[in-house]
Order: sequence, then C-alpha cells, then structure tokens
Amino acid sequence: MVGIIEGFEGEYCIIEVDGQTRDVPRELVGADVKTGDVVEWDGTRWNANAGKTKQRSEYMKSLMDDVWDD
Repeated sequence: MVGIIEGFEGEYCIIEVDGQTRDVPRELVGADVKTGDVVEWDGTRWNANAGKTKQRSEYMKSLMDDVWDD
C-alpha cells in the first residue's frame, strides 16, 4: 500500500491513500518521514520511499512549469 504524507497533527500523521486521508498514530510512521513524502506500508510501519518521492516531486514541478508556461 502506498500513500503520501499530508502533514502531522498532534500524535497523528495524516496520510492520503487512494484519495482518502487516514489519521495514523506516529509510532506507525518512520521517524525520518516528512510532509510530501511518498510512503509504503511494510506490514508494521509506513516508511518513506526516496525514489518515489523524488519522482513525485519532479512530476509536480513539471505540472507547475506547464501552468506557468501557458
């Protein structure tokens, strides 16, 4: 299962999975995870996936560049 970190609220991490947000206890999220990261569930914890996060970041940048080029 793959999600995107939307942010943090108190003891919870907000993760978007398949268009739905979930409030996940922070103890189930890797300590190095930050807002905007792509994360994967390994069966016990959500961990950042650096490669997918980079791909997503580059894709979002290209979308923004397209908007400003028009």
